[in-house]
Amino acid sequence: MQKIKSLMTRQGLKSPPESLSDFGALENLRVPGKEEFRELREQPSDPQAEQELINSIEQVYFSVDSFDIVKYELEKLPPVLNLQELEEYRDKLKQQQAAVSKKVADLILEKQPAYVKELERVTSLQTGLQLAAVICTNGRRHLNIAKEGFTQASLGLLANQRKRQLLIGLLKSLRTIKTLQRTDVRLSELLEEEDYPGAIQLCLECQKAASTFKHYSCISELNSKLQDTLEQIEEQLDVALSKICKNFDINHYTKVQQAYRLLGKTQTAMDQLHMHFTQAIHNTVFQVVLGYVELCAENTDTKFQKLQYKDLCTHVTPDSYIPCLADLCKALWEVMLSYYRTMEWHEKYDNEDDSSASEGNNMVDTEETNFHRGYVKKKLEHGLTRIWQDVQLKVKTYLLGTDLSIFKYDDFIFVLDIISRLMQVGEEFCGSKSEVLQESIRKQSVNYFKNYHRTRLDELRMFLENETWELCPVKSNFSILQLHEFKFMEQSRSPSVSPSKQPVTTSSKTVTLFEQYCSGGNPFEIPANHKDEETEDVLASNGVCEMQYESDEQEKSAYQEYDSDSDVPEELKRDFVDEQTGDAPVKSVSRETLKSRKKSDYSLNKVNAPILTNTTLNVIRLVGKYMQMMNILKPIAFDVIHFMSQLFDYYLYAIYTFFGRNDSLESTGLGLSSSRLRTTLNRIQESLIDLEVSADPPATLTAAEERKEKVPSPHLSHLVVLTSGDTLYGLAERVIATESLVFLAEQFEFLQPHLDAVMPAVKKPFLQQFYSQTVSTASELRKPIYWIVAGKAIDYEQMLLLMANVKWDVKEIMSQHNIYVDALLKEFEQFNRRLNEVSKRVRIPLPVSNILWEHCIRLANRTIVEGYANVKKCSNEGRALMQLDFQQFLMKLEKLTDIRPIPDKEFVETYIKAYYLTENDMERWIKEHRVRMEYSTKQLTNLVNVCLGSHINKKARQKLLAAIDDIDRPKR
Repeated sequence: MQKIKSLMTRQGLKSPPESLSDFGALENLRVPGKEEFRELREQPSDPQAEQELINSIEQVYFSVDSFDIVKYELEKLPPVLNLQELEEYRDKLKQQQAAVSKKVADLILEKQPAYVKELERVTSLQTGLQLAAVICTNGRRHLNIAKEGFTQASLGLLANQRKRQLLIGLLKSLRTIKTLQRTDVRLSELLEEEDYPGAIQLCLECQKAASTFKHYSCISELNSKLQDTLEQIEEQLDVALSKICKNFDINHYTKVQQAYRLLGKTQTAMDQLHMHFTQAIHNTVFQVVLGYVELCAENTDTKFQKLQYKDLCTHVTPDSYIPCLADLCKALWEVMLSYYRTMEWHEKYDNEDDSSASEGNNMVDTEETNFHRGYVKKKLEHGLTRIWQDVQLKVKTYLLGTDLSIFKYDDFIFVLDIISRLMQVGEEFCGSKSEVLQESIRKQSVNYFKNYHRTRLDELRMFLENETWELCPVKSNFSILQLHEFKFMEQSRSPSVSPSKQPVTTSSKTVTLFEQYCSGGNPFEIPANHKDEETEDVLASNGVCEMQYESDEQEKSAYQEYDSDSDVPEELKRDFVDEQTGDAPVKSVSRETLKSRKKSDYSLNKVNAPILTNTTLNVIRLVGKYMQMMNILKPIAFDVIHFMSQLFDYYLYAIYTFFGRNDSLESTGLGLSSSRLRTTLNRIQESLIDLEVSADPPATLTAAEERKEKVPSPHLSHLVVLTSGDTLYGLAERVIATESLVFLAEQFEFLQPHLDAVMPAVKKPFLQQFYSQTVSTASELRKPIYWIVAGKAIDYEQMLLLMANVKWDVKEIMSQHNIYVDALLKEFEQFNRRLNEVSKRVRIPLPVSNILWEHCIRLANRTIVEGYANVKKCSNEGRALMQLDFQQFLMKLEKLTDIRPIPDKEFVETYIKAYYLTENDMERWIKEHRVRMEYSTKQLTNLVNVCLGSHINKKARQKLLAAIDDIDRPKR
């Protein structure tokens, strides 16, 4: 089909659709007539042949329109022309042309209806165009009429109105520019009012407006000025941000954060904030220390401002050290509190921003907000540890700048109070355990405490050697918690109370320091006089000394009650206030003063008032001071408890050395000293007591260190008399000394839960061992100490002499007991009277009284057995007389004492009844009782010899004596 169209084009024909667009050619278009169509149709047709003819046409005839058919055919002619061939080729071309023409005719006839219809449409269109031409002609005519009807003035009015509108817009632009020019004044006002968000908002709006009028030349200068103003605002905003570090103000900080949010620099603000906090810590500590150094400096020419902080700390004087440390901690507290409140602000307001942002639909803004919030949160959390580390390093540097060993004990404790409170602040601030501060203060504390403890041990030895063992008259309800040193265990927490004075137990709801002081106050405030001068109401109303705690103002002599000619050591005649600690002992109560009281004054004898001495009270005070230090600085708890145990060890060893050491005690075989007590005493002697009295230097350094940690064994004061029978050989002093030790042990038992709570877990076995092997043995000293009194209070030798004069081989049963029983009972009556006399001086507790009576009765019964063992001859009637004497003794004795059963009653009765045993029974009895070490070899041998002739023959006697010898042989 396309080929036919191309051929039609070559022949000057156009297809109907294409010709419709050319209206100019419609008139020249020739339509084949009916004759031509008829002629074409009448020609015989073979569609297949015609199609073959059309297909045989060369492709070049279907090429572009510029193709020249004549030229093409002429160029194809051969050089030598052949008429016949030309005619044949011409006929071929005519056939092809006829086929194409017929094909074209068929196609025209096929499209004839469409052609007619289209021709009609073209005709209609031509009519429409002619009508449009008429309308345009009329319109032009009317326009000419209108143009002629309007004047030039009317058009001028329209032009002026348009110009007026343009000028109004220009005026508005000029007014806006004028306002922009005057913005700097308003910006300055907003900055003075610290309305940073308003200033930034105004500046940004001005910049936006300036960009609208950037086509004006004056605006370029204004843009530059606004940019400079914005940079100035950022600088002032940074200064305002730095003020937050020392004094947080919620309104001020809210404005600053809003301003940074408008600038889109919230992350930059957080980075700058942490830099300011770091700088604030450095500047604060430097200014505080510099202020005290310049205030107390002797040389005003020194330029302390140029010194490094580390060097500046070495110039702090001892007098200003504690106030400077307190002010330093107060200033650092303000910085940390500001950071704490900054975090609180972000937790509160960032959450509010998140909730408000979640109400919008802009997910991109929400994600960006969450990202910034997460960054700020992580930055603040990381900053906690960083700031606390900076604080620790600054305080550590300050502590290392001065040797703390120069301070008195109370001042040193106060320094520890401040550091402990600071570590508590750090733990609440970021959960840190303050390793830097702990390690620094622990080393200094251990060194200080070792020296302090050594001095206190020497002082304790001096007290013990000058102690007259008089009763310290405390109230019946006395408790160690009433002493100043133990106030920290019961006082409530308050701003002016140091950490060492805090209660041991806490309420269920703990209030942190930041919550407590968030609205005001400071945990490091020092009261006007931080040394508590409260009166201790512990003495009985008739006490001779008022025990008021005055650190440096106490009496300089603790023993003024001694006579001028008494042998008081020179060290006691000197100023008794310790130069290092400022501590002074409680004044002793003189014996003469106590003796001069009326009998009615000893009301304390009628109540259970504790029995203790001034030395005991001093030891308890030392324990309280040690516990203060331990409570403040728990990392050195083990060292402190170890030193506390040495105080108790030395006191126990001194009591034993003064009143209980007697080499003849163990020879009695009564087991007066338990193996546990002997082990404890040996341990104390080996680890604590310096038995070398020579002044020669030790051979090795190790030996010197070990000897340095030991204390010489104390010696009893020559004023204490233990040899007088009238005073029951110093029974009053023995009771006071021994029961003061028992009281001290009870106080240690009372403190055990608190010590156990602060003792590290790995060191708790030491504490348990101390209590089980040392503290619990205090009451066991009663037996050996009171045994010495019991051994001298009754004249047992006189009783043996009286028993030796009795005739035991009587032939009749006697009804009257022997005189030695009456003599022995008189001794017991005299002992009872003396005991009552002693009880007027000092209350004798029931356990002490029972032990004394038990010892005396036990010694008396063993003396009776020894007297019976000295009998050479004895009859059955004599044995009955022995029983009569012993029963008489028991009957009278039970009226003097309430002890039941009577000690060693069976010991005497069994020995008397053994006289009646047969040979076999006696042999079994001897083996049984000798193995148990109840009777001596002499007593058993005498029993066998006395029985000879009555119911035991010589052979049996030899057998029994051999049995006794066999039992004793392994012991030799």
